[in-house]
Amino acid sequence: MPILNILFFLVLAGYFVGATLHLLGVVAVKPALRRAGSGLTVAGFALHTADLALLLASERGAALLSGEFYFSLLAWSLLLICFFLWWRLRLGMLGVLAAPLALFLFLSSQAVTAARMPLPKALGGLFFGLHIGALFLAISLLAMACGAGVAYLYLERKIKTKEKLTGFSKSLPALATCDAVNRWAVTAGFPLYTIGLLSGFIWAKFTWNRIFSYDPKEITAICVWLLFAFLFHQRLFLGWRGRVTARMAIWIFSLTLVSLLIINFFMPTHHSFSRYIDGATDLPVRTQP
Repeated sequence: MPILNILFFLVLAGYFVGATLHLLGVVAVKPALRRAGSGLTVAGFALHTADLALLLASERGAALLSGEFYFSLLAWSLLLICFFLWWRLRLGMLGVLAAPLALFLFLSSQAVTAARMPLPKALGGLFFGLHIGALFLAISLLAMACGAGVAYLYLERKIKTKEKLTGFSKSLPALATCDAVNRWAVTAGFPLYTIGLLSGFIWAKFTWNRIFSYDPKEITAICVWLLFAFLFHQRLFLGWRGRVTARMAIWIFSLTLVSLLIINFFMPTHHSFSRYIDGATDLPVRTQP
């Protein structure tokens, strides 16, 4: 589909140039470059939305069986969360993390394909709306918490050693703002991750007639949930904040990346994005350049 190829390159250009200008603006302390980068990232997001809608509309929704669609959706979800926190907390530094990560995931979407799995029609909405949607929003929130955690630890070390804040360091938000991102991400992210996990187990019961199969992806998801639950409890009920919660968010998101990028591609799992099945060539994919 030529229009999908055109949209792909437009989204790629928006994210790449936007991320580059935003990073240059931060390093060189040039607000004009940061604003230009933010504007291009927003334009890329709008085109990305149109791209996803077109993929959904093509081939009567067959994109829902494509690994390309899900990685692209993850990149879109990441920026959606970034824009919300950007608006709510006035935290423009999130663009330094979100735009490059969205660019990476959008590019990765072109390199994956997924197995076609039997999905009961009655559970189609449950799988997409709850399992995939909730998990991707939760992972995007974790990504924001991870970025804020890195900024918190870096800035805290600078302050403790009484180093002068210049250039990039001077552009970082206050420690309290970084901690607020962690609080928002944990408060909203854990319930979403729980919903996504539970709906996935329900879907597995109807699809494979078993809830848990000791698949590496499932084991990792349980580990992420346990760590996330611990952070959620300590943060909301015991008042944890600061360095400890920042480090935990980084570790939890890192484990999530292991699940997404290593287990999906390099380990035997029925969740793999790298499996090829005969007859799957009719998925609505872009023409390779």
